[in-house]
Amino acid sequence: MQLPSTFEDLITEANNLDLYSKLVVQLNKDFLLANIDLDFDEAILPSSLKLMLHETIYKLIQEKFADYLNLLYIIDVSEKQVKELDGSDVLKLSEDVAFLVLKREWQKVWFRHKYQ
Repeated sequence: MQLPSTFEDLITEANNLDLYSKLVVQLNKDFLLANIDLDFDEAILPSSLKLMLHETIYKLIQEKFADYLNLLYIIDVSEKQVKELDGSDVLKLSEDVAFLVLKREWQKVWFRHKYQ
């Protein structure tokens, strides 16, 4: 599986395979497991999804770091990839982590679709 390199590529691929709504459902499921009060509507626009996810991760890093780490653990975001990011700018870091979260969720949805 070749993972998308940009948010736009990820959304395009998800839409082409009619899996965008399943991606949103997977995000909701994992956020619920992490006890984070965020519930995306299945019809959310990709731009709104990106903005809300970025904003939520930014707030978690700033205010609830333990919840942020728990979320990454539950979603199974690669610790190595997170450590490779530049942590000097929290705004940029949260944007990059939001994309890592989406990529990991996309992997789950794609594999489930491919091998069901």
